[in-house]
Amino acid sequence: MKLLVLAAGYATRLRPLTDNQAKPLLPVRGLPMIDRVLGSFAGSADIDHVYVVTNRRYAPNFERWAASPTAQAHGWPIGICDDGTSTNEDRLGAIGDIDFVIKSTSLDDDLIVVAGDNLFTGSLGDFAPLARRRGILVGVYDVGDLDTIRQYSSVTLDSDARIVSFEEKPQQPTGTLAAIALYHYPRRVLPLIRRYLSEGNNPDQPGRLVQWLVPQEPCYAYPVSGQWLDIGSKESYDAAQDIL
Repeated sequence: MKLLVLAAGYATRLRPLTDNQAKPLLPVRGLPMIDRVLGSFAGSADIDHVYVVTNRRYAPNFERWAASPTAQAHGWPIGICDDGTSTNEDRLGAIGDIDFVIKSTSLDDDLIVVAGDNLFTGSLGDFAPLARRRGILVGVYDVGDLDTIRQYSSVTLDSDARIVSFEEKPQQPTGTLAAIALYHYPRRVLPLIRRYLSEGNNPDQPGRLVQWLVPQEPCYAYPVSGQWLDIGSKESYDAAQDIL
């Protein structure tokens, strides 16, 4: 099983911090965010390789990080994938980057995908074992109120935790359970990502892919433990320093 960290965005809302540094490499309490993301998967014996997809601007920074003691301490081989883009305007988008890594590495294995700017106070060590049993698995988190859920993907589950409805940024939400950028795609599902893109669907906003898959394939929810921190602004970045 492979783990792919999405880190190709330009994080314009965090400028000037991200003028010369990728958001996932920014420190939170002295440790780069990406190290905290990988640390959440500690103990996942199913994972045998990590890929980090980034852009041309930040690729050298990630190469230096991958050679650092903190990155090596995670115990997995780490490959840095430069998607060739250089500006926010020509970016491939999250789903485009997933497809890019699959093609450029000839990836033919089960795949976990996580955003490099999502932090977790709880462990994700049981995500991979559950994914082996469930197939398509999506991280979910209760954001607590109807105003906040409008910024995310709203999901409804049945009694077996199967996703029965999925709506990206709902205008009239009926629940507060959000799908977050934590996914497992079984090997057999990977060709559907290429089909999704070939049909002209949105290459960004990774939840759009799940929304497209839900009517076609069984998709199940994984409730994350502890707190989920979505680092999208200077305010949320500063808040993470206190929480962690």
